[in-house]
Amino acid sequence: MAAPVLLASLRASRAQPDTQSWPPVFESGRNQFIVVRPRRPMPQLRLQDIGGKETVVTAKPGRITLVNFWATWCAACRLDLPTLASLAGSRLDRLDIVAICTDTKDLRKIRTFLSGLAVQNLACYVDAYGTATEASGAMFGLVGMPVTYLVGTGGHVEGYIAGAPDWLSPPGAQLLQYYREQS
Repeated sequence: MAAPVLLASLRASRAQPDTQSWPPVFESGRNQFIVVRPRRPMPQLRLQDIGGKETVVTAKPGRITLVNFWATWCAACRLDLPTLASLAGSRLDRLDIVAICTDTKDLRKIRTFLSGLAVQNLACYVDAYGTATEASGAMFGLVGMPVTYLVGTGGHVEGYIAGAPDWLSPPGAQLLQYYREQS
């Protein structure tokens, strides 16, 4: 379903008495959280942390996972990553954040990029084995940079938002709470 049609159907459904079936509106600039259907399970992602250690990232039952795709050339990522790090530092209850660099496998370049940002609490990875790229083609369509996908407590991709949204804002907190309650 095209994004404008989806947005119109979301707004129309909110005018109806049954508003519990749709998440609260979360907007950032020109971007809005977009619900995806059909929902698909988040795949296992074989990644490398910025220290060079291989790891497998999966959705954990009962927890929300934010999967963020970013790039070292991306200006908006310089705003987004510190916000995600603040969120990670403030909301450890049932929330995991996975930030994946998509444009390079050069760990030194990634560490240099991150050193200028306040991202100490953020789990950052590189797609050294191509599993995130493969998954993005099948499930995580990269519609802009940065883009963050929300995986619900049941392990399914629920939706996404492009850009650098303020997850610490009241609408961001409401969206996360909505998906926490869906378990």
